[in-house]
Amino acid sequence: MIREMREKLSREIDQLSHELNVLLPQSIAQAVELGDLRENSEYKAALERQQFVQARLGQLHQRLNQLGQLATTEAPTDRVGLGSRVTVLDLETNETDTYVVVLAEMMDIDAGHISLASPLGRALTNGRVGDEIGLRLPATTRRLRIVELVTVHQTAEEVRGDR
Repeated sequence: MIREMREKLSREIDQLSHELNVLLPQSIAQAVELGDLRENSEYKAALERQQFVQARLGQLHQRLNQLGQLATTEAPTDRVGLGSRVTVLDLETNETDTYVVVLAEMMDIDAGHISLASPLGRALTNGRVGDEIGLRLPATTRRLRIVELVTVHQTAEEVRGDR
């Protein structure tokens, strides 16, 4: 999962770097050729885009560094953490839901992905099978029990055929 995130961030960094170093200088040069820069909307738009791209590149590089730190920390082998697939039972409705805990950039509710930073992700983090958690929502509090857990390590074992 971290490798996929790195690849995604690297692709965006490459695209934005090309825009910053090739396309935007061309746009700025074309706008300068049009004359008076004080009232030149193309020039102003190109400069604003340049500032945005520089800021976004800074954010992407920072996120890439954070991913490097995540890769060096050990994900839990027996608790909910990054990459875990966790099934919870709603103690009020007796309905079960299965989620995969992912980084915010990979979140996809329709696919059952929840972010570590989301309220549900935070509530589940470090939980074990059998643990009951309370999820405070604006209108109510949900009581959930973790009924099944497959950690990122177990998933890797399944992929390798270690089981």
